[in-house]
Amino acid sequence: MAKLAIKSDNRKQNLLLPPSLDELVPENHMVRVVDSVIDRLDISDILSTYRGGGNSAFNPKMMLKVLVFAYLSNVYSSRRIEELLKRDIYFMWLAGMKRPDFRTINYYRGKRLKEGFDAVFTQVVELLHEEGFVSLKVQYIDGTKIESVANKYTFVWRGSVEKHDARLKAKTEALLSQIEQNHAIENQENPVSEELTAEEVIKRVERIKEKVDADKLSKEERKAIKQIRTDAVPRLNRYKEQLATMDNRNSYSKTDPEATFMRMKEDAMLNGQLKPGYNAQISTENQFITNFGIYQRPTDTLTMISYLESFKTRYGRQSEEIVADSGYGSEENYEYMFRNGMTPYVKYNMFHVEQRCSYRNDPFRVSNLFYNPDGDFYVCPMGQKMRFIRKEKRYTTSGYQQTVSIYRASRCHGCPLRGQCHKSKRDRQIEVNHTLDDYKARARELLTGEQGLKHRSMRPIEPEAVFGQIKECGKFRRLRLKGLTGAKIEFGLKALAHNLRKLALAWAKSSFLNRFLSYEPAIQLILRRHLSDYTTHIRWRKNAA
Repeated sequence: MAKLAIKSDNRKQNLLLPPSLDELVPENHMVRVVDSVIDRLDISDILSTYRGGGNSAFNPKMMLKVLVFAYLSNVYSSRRIEELLKRDIYFMWLAGMKRPDFRTINYYRGKRLKEGFDAVFTQVVELLHEEGFVSLKVQYIDGTKIESVANKYTFVWRGSVEKHDARLKAKTEALLSQIEQNHAIENQENPVSEELTAEEVIKRVERIKEKVDADKLSKEERKAIKQIRTDAVPRLNRYKEQLATMDNRNSYSKTDPEATFMRMKEDAMLNGQLKPGYNAQISTENQFITNFGIYQRPTDTLTMISYLESFKTRYGRQSEEIVADSGYGSEENYEYMFRNGMTPYVKYNMFHVEQRCSYRNDPFRVSNLFYNPDGDFYVCPMGQKMRFIRKEKRYTTSGYQQTVSIYRASRCHGCPLRGQCHKSKRDRQIEVNHTLDDYKARARELLTGEQGLKHRSMRPIEPEAVFGQIKECGKFRRLRLKGLTGAKIEFGLKALAHNLRKLALAWAKSSFLNRFLSYEPAIQLILRRHLSDYTTHIRWRKNAA
């Protein structure tokens, strides 16, 4: 039997030269890409947040590298990052053996990156543009919901606040009016405004105390006045503050007032529970994130214009082509894109339904009725003219004005097709938005063309795949910083980490291809054969498993 040879593992052996961390980090590791790219960036905006003086600060670029590499490694806790800086070779190499604690890391992430992170992200995308990975001529846009750090049971709803506010005002008004009537306090001396406010309630209570001696008030009246001052007035002020915090939203969280309650795709209880969160919008090209934005609105429709404006502000130019799903197809968005020279490959909510034969062959649908633009009338399936009645102006949630034309038939009584045409007891009346119909026709022509079919096939594998990599592979489903600014910083760090990961993989593939092409044809043939054998072996193992 041969003698067993065991390698020495003497940890107390002295080394002639101290070990170098650089030798322990592979040349093609992603941490080197993070280090190389961030070294090329201008972080003067971040440096402007430092006041100077006092104790020396950790290098801002080093802190940024550590945070980006942590998000690239799916590590989001500042305590966890502090731990890795003490025991992980890559973090230790990146930080130069410096060990900032979790408070320093969290302060840098939440405070220092407020001003300069947008510029950092923009510079990285411009680097990708220079390298030829993105052209910035097309945007594949989509959104997802990211849960806030807020407690999901600390909700405040607009409907509930308005209901309780109205009830309290009615009760307070009744009590004050009854006391004023009992003691003959004239209404002219105390005019009542259209909406009762806490300030007005206080004035009326003080007026009652001036006009009526305390001993002349009954026990019930004194109790009512005390209740108004100690309970009603604070509640009126609280309701007013809550409505002001909500602004144009329908809800917010007490522990994160800037978060709105939204329906998340990640529903562990499968009961459609609403959770506080933010609507994250991204633009992708070749699965690189070229722009991102954080919004409080749960729906995507009303975020598009401001989001496209942010892209123009970031790069000083706008994309030529916009690709998005039906959640963005509105008259307001189409008008903005067409007027600003963009080509919108953007679906509307009935786009796919219109492609069905059952829809196209239904003669009673408004879109299938014959329209005479010269006479401005529609013709029903029985040949009756539906003449123009009037125009109505309507406003969307964002304040955008739409014009709707109304047409009405005149002899529906006795029509044999009436039961199939409509169920109204009167003559049939239809509403048509000609402007929106024109935009839909133009969008339909674009979407069904050759370029439109190409973009429609690419859209599911552009932003959808990126969201899958971020949320599923990266386990990035909940934020750790509060507020819109905190959400933007955190999601931006994850977006930047995603781009650097894709860049590292692209550089690795390019390096391998260049080395492969530098070999002689005979060697290339041998490598191809080995690669083919290896691929076949991997497939066999997967099938066997």
